Amino acid sequence: MAIDPIELTKKLVNIESTTYHEGHAGAFLYEYLGEQRYSVERTEVEQPDGASTPGAGSGERFNVYAAMPGITPDVVLSTHMDTVPPFFGCSEDDEFLYGRGTCDAKGIIAAQVAAADRLREGGVKVGLLFVVGEERDSAGAAAANLSPKGSRFLINGEPTDNRLALASKGALRVELRAKGRMAHSAYPELGESAIDKLIEALHDVLALQLPVEPEIGPSTLNIGLIDGGRAPNVIADKAEAHILVRLVGPSDEVRRSIVAAVGDRADVEFSLDLPFVRMRKVGSLPTMIAKFTTDIPKLTAWGEPFLLGPGSIHVAHTPREKISKRELLEAVDHYVELATSLVQNGEFEAKCSHFGRF
Repeated sequence: MAIDPIELTKKLVNIESTTYHEGHAGAFLYEYLGEQRYSVERTEVEQPDGASTPGAGSGERFNVYAAMPGITPDVVLSTHMDTVPPFFGCSEDDEFLYGRGTCDAKGIIAAQVAAADRLREGGVKVGLLFVVGEERDSAGAAAANLSPKGSRFLINGEPTDNRLALASKGALRVELRAKGRMAHSAYPELGESAIDKLIEALHDVLALQLPVEPEIGPSTLNIGLIDGGRAPNVIADKAEAHILVRLVGPSDEVRRSIVAAVGDRADVEFSLDLPFVRMRKVGSLPTMIAKFTTDIPKLTAWGEPFLLGPGSIHVAHTPREKISKRELLEAVDHYVELATSLVQNGEFEAKCSHFGRF
């Protein structure tokens, strides 16, 4: 019986799996794929230190890899099991599925599982790789990259409205920490405000002219978290801010600019650096530029990358997250067509190379 991606999406969305809490989703997929006659592997991924990582879990977390027994896959379909918080379960109407992960990325998992079922029946050597941690630091992808399976192509899934991405922006996470000296707020001259230092530094960071790539667009910068101080009547002895820069090229220039802008007002730490990626067009699928980053920069050992998936990034990470049932079904066809085309063209090029035509 063919796999129903709509029903599978609903089951997955109803399993809470925010980042660091992916264990139940991984266990479900491990069992489900085993029932589909796959040989299934799990790779443990460490939990971060809870003292330094808000929201860190204590349960198990692991990647799930599946393929038919004994094969080396030509193409691997991959996406992530984790979601951003907060969790909310699945609901539906005639047109859409709603809930956390419907488009980012549990609907994509379901579409890839359904596509892999058709691909293997068509003789394509296909694998499935579902990882943890994409929404935070790509820890699962980094772990998977240590044990690749020999695939020539990787089709990564993120919400691209079923368009093939020609590029995806990189990501640079920056943490600023300012130090000061506490004092009674009635006597500010006796203290040194860490918050004042941080605000001044952030003002100069926001004024930076960031790189622009003509075909892709500008780098963008978001100050996503700010924390500091003790009380309104206390001069703040500490303050910090977390920034995310969407990169359109190498990070070196941006790093230098931020360090120079901050100066000695705060310590600067770069806690994540995922590079900008270009990809090629294949077939007749419509194309797009992904302004977000993906696990692709951490899965370099899994073959030439492609990025494709159902759903809109505009509703991902929001209370309105949803996916069109029609688009979900169309995604299965797109994954089958793309994977088949890649494998067939790769075999043709290999034969031509063998006979000296290139």
